Amino acid sequence: MKGIITVVGRDRVGIIAEVCTFLSERQVNILDISQTIVQGYFNMLMIVDLGEEAAAQFEQTANDLRALGEATALEIKLQHEEIFNSMHRI
Repeated sequence: MKGIITVVGRDRVGIIAEVCTFLSERQVNILDISQTIVQGYFNMLMIVDLGEEAAAQFEQTANDLRALGEATALEIKLQHEEIFNSMHRI
């Protein structure tokens, strides 16, 4: 199962490492990653393969990512790929 993770917040050292460590510990594979910094604001979009275990616990994984964001002054969201695509179609 694929998911889309978005990360937004003030730029600082270690953001990518924190998110990637979290995903690695849960056996979530990063398929694609794009990040930019605009006037001191960090923005990252990741396409991930949640695998069977993380997919079965999708809501918990999404909540844990949200909590990681709150603890590190970031906004982190996990969405199902299909929902993300539907929301961003013109």
